[in-house]
Amino acid sequence: MESENRPIGFFDSGIGGISVLKEAVKILPNENYVYFGDSKMAPYGIRTVENVKELTLNAVKFLLKKDIKALVIACNTATSAAIIDLRKEYSKYMPVIGIEPALKPAMEINRIGKVVIMATTMTLSEKKFNNLMKKYDKNSMIEPLPCPGLVELIEQGIIKGKVIEDYLNPKLLPLKKQGIAAVVLGCTHYPFIKESISKILGNDIPIIDGSKGTVQQLKRQLIKYNIINKNIDKLGSIKIFNSMNSQDIIKLSYELLKR
Repeated sequence: MESENRPIGFFDSGIGGISVLKEAVKILPNENYVYFGDSKMAPYGIRTVENVKELTLNAVKFLLKKDIKALVIACNTATSAAIIDLRKEYSKYMPVIGIEPALKPAMEINRIGKVVIMATTMTLSEKKFNNLMKKYDKNSMIEPLPCPGLVELIEQGIIKGKVIEDYLNPKLLPLKKQGIAAVVLGCTHYPFIKESISKILGNDIPIIDGSKGTVQQLKRQLIKYNIINKNIDKLGSIKIFNSMNSQDIIKLSYELLKR
């Protein structure tokens, strides 16, 4: 197979990275994609850095067997733990793209109030995130908000309704009273509950995730490596795999891709 026709590999700790894949299909509709979600071992946010690194490297080996031409780590936690090692190992041969909380665009909105970053406990505690926060937090206006247990709900397909709202209300309402400039979704699972967050906070508060910026970087790297698919007359294919080996999780993944 010609290099430009080979698929782009996407990885997440579960179904969350589908939110990034969805953006990729919009921006790069002619590319072929292979997605692997490790729902069996989710959530990664409660694991040790070394464990997350090991799981991520194993997942990447699975994708490499699918003859991928580029790799997207569509998981904030896995990016924090493993992206440096992955780039050392593979960037000579192909683009290796990670994702991080979209702090820069949130700060540039320049609204009054705090920028709330919803993320897993591990993402918020990692050095990579803390360096990012120091870069932009000039006036202590960033409010990290760990959300343990939220990934597990989304992995079950619970993305709106009473259960999600009961989880979010005690976390978001006190911050709403203090004043929120924007909400940054620092986990790729969270875009699927955007509607529920807006219901609680109101439609006037911007909710930002890193999907678009990640895919734009992917496109730049595909051009740089000269492997972008030039067949503009044909839509690409999408194959989804999951460590759960369950048709239910595969079905949910395709359903989320279409939303």
